[in-house]
Amino acid sequence: MPRQSLAAETRRFTRRWADALHEAVSPARPFEDIERVLEPLVDALVEIMRADPFPRDAARDIGMALVEANFRNARSLNRTITLLGTGFVDDLGALLGDEEQALATVAQLQGAVAEGFSLALRSRMLRERHTTQAAALAAARASESRRRTSEARFRAVFAEASVGIAIVDTHGAVIEINTALAEMLGLIDDVATGLPLADLVADDFPSQAHADLAALLAGETDRFRTECVRTRADGAMLRLDLAVSTVRDDEGGIDFLIGVVVDLSECRALEAQLWHEARHDELTGLPNRKLFLERLAEAEHLAGLCYLDLDGFKSFNDGHGHDTGDQLLIAVTLRLRQLADADGSLVARLGGDEFVVLVTHPDDAGDDRVSQYAERMLDALAAPIRIGDDEYSVTGSIGVVHTAVAGSTPSELMRAADISLQRAKARGRARWERYDPDRGAEEATNHELATAIPLALARGEFCLDYQPMVALPELTVSGFEALVRWRHPQLGVLGPDRFIPIAEQTGHIVALGRWVLEEACAQARCWYDEFRDVPVVVSVNVAATQLREPSFVADVLGALDAAGLPADRLQLELTESAVAGDTSGALAALGELAAAGVSLAIDDFGTGYSNLAHLGRLPVHTLKIDRSFLSPMRPGGPTDPAHDKIVAATISLAHSLGLDVAAEGVETPAQADQLRVLHCDSAQGFLFGAPASVDEATSLLAGHAERADSA
Repeated sequence: MPRQSLAAETRRFTRRWADALHEAVSPARPFEDIERVLEPLVDALVEIMRADPFPRDAARDIGMALVEANFRNARSLNRTITLLGTGFVDDLGALLGDEEQALATVAQLQGAVAEGFSLALRSRMLRERHTTQAAALAAARASESRRRTSEARFRAVFAEASVGIAIVDTHGAVIEINTALAEMLGLIDDVATGLPLADLVADDFPSQAHADLAALLAGETDRFRTECVRTRADGAMLRLDLAVSTVRDDEGGIDFLIGVVVDLSECRALEAQLWHEARHDELTGLPNRKLFLERLAEAEHLAGLCYLDLDGFKSFNDGHGHDTGDQLLIAVTLRLRQLADADGSLVARLGGDEFVVLVTHPDDAGDDRVSQYAERMLDALAAPIRIGDDEYSVTGSIGVVHTAVAGSTPSELMRAADISLQRAKARGRARWERYDPDRGAEEATNHELATAIPLALARGEFCLDYQPMVALPELTVSGFEALVRWRHPQLGVLGPDRFIPIAEQTGHIVALGRWVLEEACAQARCWYDEFRDVPVVVSVNVAATQLREPSFVADVLGALDAAGLPADRLQLELTESAVAGDTSGALAALGELAAAGVSLAIDDFGTGYSNLAHLGRLPVHTLKIDRSFLSPMRPGGPTDPAHDKIVAATISLAHSLGLDVAAEGVETPAQADQLRVLHCDSAQGFLFGAPASVDEATSLLAGHAERADSA
């Protein structure tokens, strides 16, 4: 991914994080100040996510840094943990590598950040306690010549400290407590006088603390520390941190003890809250990926997993808005939770519209139990979901995996479940598919390719080849079609047919397609500068998924703007199926691009709906007829008396609609001659040149320009 894109991705996440914290802090802080604090933390988060093994200390430092920057309330942490779980991989996925691994690492990251936040918050409280204790001891231990001044200073510290202080005699009985400790314990100051320190601060003083106090009073040690639980008269239970130190006289004997007490109740409650929030999804309240993987590792009598992905949820979100999408997820959660509660199973939300159920069995009917559970999940989703005054139908695809065939480790089970889920999605909606180990090798390879695409983008493993397009009948180069290749470190160079379907299925095609657009436009600008008099167009394939993206038009215009390429030097190729039946979203996007000057072509015509009347209503400029139309023109190819009439009629009708016609897959001079006779406008194929590197394509252009000049 270009450096500019990486910076854009990190800036986007930084702004989202700053927005979240800006709403959480009180008093308010300038948004720009919050952004400045977070910028280095976002860079650190990316490095943490990329590191192997996971650097837990560095992740804890993020939470500590938030406290040091005075983002100390629970809302600040809650917003941070939530954003890491819901937005980090979405915004920065291309930087983080393998998506499945990234999601698992995010769960570790959430826990470590929460842990660091809690540690820093507690440390801040204890630092205040230590400062108070040190001041009190210093005043108490002062020499006689400074006794009066020190006594006044000690009294000021004793009275004004925000932490509790108890002065204790050499028998362990309380002499006096300050106001802060009295308020903490819900006592009147005088009531504490004469009480054993152990009874003052604890319902049941720990046995080790009794021994430590005895050693302190005997002069064997100078200090000890313990935690204890104290119930106030009003029933509130306190978790207290007690640190006791000796104050010695001039002869070295024990004069008295000072006990400093910090109420950890809020801190402990926060820690419990953080533990819960780090392991539960904020929207649905379900266990998240982190807790699910912990329970999966601990599960006994495990039958298998059911991995659910809602069908078409992204389109639903785009069409109805994220608020309605959230309500739909909550409604789905209620149905899945009812099913799980009745069955004793565990349901979790892994993120987005993905849910997983851990199915256990008390007997030997594990396989049947998991499959039956998948059927019941589909049944639970069958009834329409009412949101406000509207009803919506929702279906899901489910990957089913049994422990007997997929291994026993959490990673093996999750990988197998994901593979079977992808097969279910590929075969249609509202169905489940069982993991088949006999097909595992091929599916595992496809799964590995799918998860490797984001990292391959970040590492620059993709490249573009360019196949020349020529104008007929002159045979002059009119442009190049950009064809993406993957230089895979283990599998070698992969053609688009090997990974594009996988990218489309997983949604990675959006990021990959954006990269292709940016790269092709940048190269086209280089040719535009070098061969200004040669009107060369670069043609880029666009998938249906890209076309449905709300940001598609902005992505295209942004690529043109970044490269400084005139819009008429870019052509976008779309399949018939990508635009068939569309009356709103795609049509509006294509109309906006056409108005900006971008050329549009229908690719592989003849393999889809082949509806010229429909195409006439679209703002397209070129029809690219599929290579299968040309096979009867090839020597030795199948013969059909009506074939030439069909091709001629197609070209004639396209021309009548104002469309140019390009032929793909031209391999022989006979095919080229026949296309000239039929008045085809342009062609491409091995006859004119195979897909070639940038350097080879540039050399071809240079030769063409030289011949044009000499003519």
